[in-house]
Amino acid sequence: MKALPEEIETSALIDCLADAWGFDVATIDYAPVGFGSYHWVATDSGGTRRFVTVDDLEWKPWLGDTRESVFDGLVRAFGSAVALRDAGLGFVVAPIRTTDGETVRRIRARHSIALFPFVEGQPGRQFEYATAGERAAVVTMLAELHQATSAVDSVARRIDLDLPGRGYLEAGLQDVNQAWSGGPFSEPSRQALARHAADLAELLVLFDRLSRDVARPSIQWVVTHGEPHAVNVIRTDVRHVLVDWDTVALAPPERDLWMLVGDTGDEATAYADATGYQPDEVALDFFRLRWDLADLAAFTRVLRSPHRESEDTVKAYNGLTKCVAIRDRWAALLA
Repeated sequence: MKALPEEIETSALIDCLADAWGFDVATIDYAPVGFGSYHWVATDSGGTRRFVTVDDLEWKPWLGDTRESVFDGLVRAFGSAVALRDAGLGFVVAPIRTTDGETVRRIRARHSIALFPFVEGQPGRQFEYATAGERAAVVTMLAELHQATSAVDSVARRIDLDLPGRGYLEAGLQDVNQAWSGGPFSEPSRQALARHAADLAELLVLFDRLSRDVARPSIQWVVTHGEPHAVNVIRTDVRHVLVDWDTVALAPPERDLWMLVGDTGDEATAYADATGYQPDEVALDFFRLRWDLADLAAFTRVLRSPHRESEDTVKAYNGLTKCVAIRDRWAALLA
């Protein structure tokens, strides 16, 4: 997130890091990166750097719809990342446990905090990968990850084949003929949804059809990262590593692969050669559509709620205007 959370004081973070991790902060700086979590870079007196993540437990619909269910989802996700790292997957940037063995700790009623190693390297700047070589490197990582499912069978949550935040999107579509007053982007967002309401209704029907297809027994389920796009991959001097593990869960492998498989099919072939599993085209379509509609649901929730203009709400509005206009790319399946 670009904007600092108003509810969290820096002094509270410093105290928690000392108490829970024994990490005595000398300097701490806010890092305005990502969308959905708050981050700081903390340094101790010896020069050791750590990456601090704070999550708002009311804004992670893929994990749950209450603070308690979201926190439980974070515990399971971060626990899965630690288990994968301990199983020998060196590309997994997992949380550092507290002195009590926790992977994440509650900080006040609404937020949680986790501590990560600081990774020196170059992250991706855009969602998509710049080269075929980068895609191939990540496909190799995903093949190794998916084949490590037994390491997290008892820890990882299993996704539902539903649409995270669907209720927020459907409520917004039902109210497109009434003024929205949450903040400066509420009315422009309502108008954008209203212009594309019929298209989005079609896409929700398509989503339900694809979901039923993906539920068939021939689709494998493995441990997945959930968001292995280029921004979550850091290129170090030694290798590529994957960060941002709050989305890890058991799911069909296509939950990850749709972000990598290009028009040539080379990535699908490489994955099949490494794992023996041929990615399913219907499942790839399902997770591609699920991503766009889940983003739209999240943006709708933000922009219908009380808000002010900031880099984060501008980003949400720009994202919403792109997501509402995706019907054409699905025309073949809607025909």
